Amino acid sequence: MKIETKCIQSGYTPKNGEPRVLPIVQSTTYKYDTSDEMGKLFDLEAEGFFYTRLANPTLDAVEKKIADLEGGVGAMLTSSGQAATTAAVTNICKSGDHVICSSAVYGGTFNLFMKTLKDLGIDCTFVPPMVTEQELNDAFKDNTKLVFTESVTNPSLDIADIEMFAKCAHGHNVPLFVDNTFPTPINFRPIEWGADIVLHSTSKYMDGHAVALGGVIVDSGNFDWNNGKFPMLSTPDETYHGVVYTEHFGKSAFIAKARVHIMRDMGPQQSPMNAFLLNIGLETLFLRMPRHCENALAVAKFLEANDKIEWVNYPSLESSKYYKLAQKYMPNGTCGVVSFGVKGGRKAAEKLMAELKLASIVTHVADARTCCLHPASATHRQMNDQQLEAAGIYPNMIRFSVGIENVEDIIADLKQAIDKV
Repeated sequence: MKIETKCIQSGYTPKNGEPRVLPIVQSTTYKYDTSDEMGKLFDLEAEGFFYTRLANPTLDAVEKKIADLEGGVGAMLTSSGQAATTAAVTNICKSGDHVICSSAVYGGTFNLFMKTLKDLGIDCTFVPPMVTEQELNDAFKDNTKLVFTESVTNPSLDIADIEMFAKCAHGHNVPLFVDNTFPTPINFRPIEWGADIVLHSTSKYMDGHAVALGGVIVDSGNFDWNNGKFPMLSTPDETYHGVVYTEHFGKSAFIAKARVHIMRDMGPQQSPMNAFLLNIGLETLFLRMPRHCENALAVAKFLEANDKIEWVNYPSLESSKYYKLAQKYMPNGTCGVVSFGVKGGRKAAEKLMAELKLASIVTHVADARTCCLHPASATHRQMNDQQLEAAGIYPNMIRFSVGIENVEDIIADLKQAIDKV
């Protein structure tokens, strides 16, 4: 099926007399006739549902749909995008390990690697988004377990050279993790360019309406976990009677361990209601993303021509330093987010935002309604000046998330606000 059809049809196929629309299975638990049947589920000898923290029919259908959209062998929904990243990293990293991460990532992700995981004994080396192949290779250590980047960074809108990142990661026998939240699989599928694990904050474009928090991990099934660097996947797990994930689950070893180990012990599960709402958003994802991109490009061109705007960053602009990479990886569009700087610094940026009528000042990004944010004082507030610069965050930066309203109304709102600066 084409990806537009997958958005609607994948994951759930009702049988004769069953609900046409994916049902919400709002139950924590499931009934079995014998203890032996349930015991087989606990021992991973049978498939089924026995507790919603591990699996649920509503979540299962949405996970299958997202895995199909990204081209993976399996997926696991989580309570948020942050939970997805944390679960994915801790699935293969422990105290004493090392990871490499792009410095231009979402503020919460940066703090996760810089502070929280470091406190747990997992060290991180940050590299610039436009890192060269040599610089990236130089960042590896003997205990490096993964490389992490965003396909389109939030909010600086850097485009990662995924093919190069994958080449370096695989050259050191470690996987590449890619957060693909902004492009979504409609505009970019990292697995096709060498990524091994794909993550999303499903709260953004996938949901599309800002109604349900969520995250997801997608396993490509392509990485060889039997290379000696990942004993947690290739040697017996004593908590499951000695199961070896790579032997028992084959290509799905990573996502299976994430579910039966990390989700079992840490429990960051998405609710069935949120998965149901997410699925409604996914059904129109292929319709919304082109409109977001079309509107964003028009907004970016308007801003670029305004003499009160110091700079504009939108990868689909021909003037963007990322234009060639954007055309290589995302020729049909990147996302609906435009970053720009206002002449006059931080006060001018705050003044412009205060004068907007249609666009709201919110923490959220990437939904149907146009909104904006001042990253330096919000999502990236915990960073010092040096860290902000490394992440491409400037005092006069506004992150402008272009919605799917009529673009003439969006531009008119921007114009009247800029005129008052």
